Amino acid sequence: MSSTPASSELSRSLGPWTLWGLGVGYVISGMYFGWNLGLVEGGSLGLAVATVLVMIMYVSFTLGYAELACAIPRAGGAFDYGLRAFGPAGGFLAGMAQNIEFLFAPPAIAFAIGAYVQVFLPGMPVLLTASLAYLLFTLVNISGVKAAASFELIVTVVAVIGLLLFAGINLPEVSWEALATNPLPKGWGGAFAALPFAIWFFLAIEGVANVAEETIHPQRNIQLGFGSAMATLMLLCLLTFVASVGIGGWERVVFPAGSTTASDSPLPLAMSQTVGTGHWITKLVAVIGLFGLVASFHGILLAAGRSTFEFGRVGFAPRWLGRVHPRFHTPVNALIANMVIGGVALFTGKTADIIVIACFGALMLYLLSTIALLRLRRTAPELERPFRVPGYPVLPWLTLVLVVVALVSMTITYPVAAGLFLLLLVISFGWFWWQRSHSVN
Repeated sequence: MSSTPASSELSRSLGPWTLWGLGVGYVISGMYFGWNLGLVEGGSLGLAVATVLVMIMYVSFTLGYAELACAIPRAGGAFDYGLRAFGPAGGFLAGMAQNIEFLFAPPAIAFAIGAYVQVFLPGMPVLLTASLAYLLFTLVNISGVKAAASFELIVTVVAVIGLLLFAGINLPEVSWEALATNPLPKGWGGAFAALPFAIWFFLAIEGVANVAEETIHPQRNIQLGFGSAMATLMLLCLLTFVASVGIGGWERVVFPAGSTTASDSPLPLAMSQTVGTGHWITKLVAVIGLFGLVASFHGILLAAGRSTFEFGRVGFAPRWLGRVHPRFHTPVNALIANMVIGGVALFTGKTADIIVIACFGALMLYLLSTIALLRLRRTAPELERPFRVPGYPVLPWLTLVLVVVALVSMTITYPVAAGLFLLLLVISFGWFWWQRSHSVN
């Protein structure tokens, strides 16, 4: 494979403002859907407790991950950090965990895009909308990273405005009685079962690191992007949770009237209790909600393309995945391959299960990346670190404890999803080990 810039190098064009847009955009769909499924398990109190623990975990994790991203600004993110810290095998496992997260999150978001479209186009099939979204936004990502990031910034700003509008209308109607209704439907064990849906509030913010190779002055701008994005998301999470659950209780943002099937569009459900189902504001929230879903869907497709691209570029996956289009300078092959895999997951129709598997991938990524941070501090003291995690080593160890608690709790609660995630890791690692042994021989 050629090593010329046209074949394997990405171009630098991203600044701190676009990184904020990417960081918030990757995650913001988690405010518009998915988190409400955790209310079925934990109720308002159980999900709230899970969310506070997850917030602490993400703050400590992103500080450590920002150090790694500034020190090793490569498109592979966790893969490159694992490779530097542990060698090929550890790098592969960290990268594969990242791939699983980034491949399974978009199908879940695509379902929600279809559900939100149905709010104002009831006859539009969810799967058709989701499939069209995959095709359209893969093409947008192929067109160039600057265009993709600019688009991401625009839809993210609109989505943030939508959440602020939603909160501004609903917060005056919030009551303590509604927030405290049936707070623990399954006891305190429900708080542990709610963890993956609390994680969904912040899942994929680490994707900022995957565009480090395309960032101007990454050693400075990456830390600005991580910090500003995380602060924004914590505020939006708090506002969205209270302004949704505090209107009529948690059950009304999970189950539509007369239905026992959990909804993928909780914000329109909450808004309908304030102004009415057919009100133009309810429909406006649904339309703006699409911007939030599109922001995350498009943004994670972008990060996933870089993750798969890096796997191919170093030979840990078929090398054709590591090629860059000579005109657009984007990882076209990786983006198309990801679209095909995501489409297969999409047609299973299991949103909650897909979210849980994506969360397993994320937690394994967080675990291995944090261990890599600790190891590199000891084995590579010469590595230039423009940003260092404050409170070292307390914060990295806090991250490890919280990640392990989440992994153990989720494995106990969702054994089938845990088994499927482990099976994906074992099969892919077996292929990797065979391929490397075969190439050596």
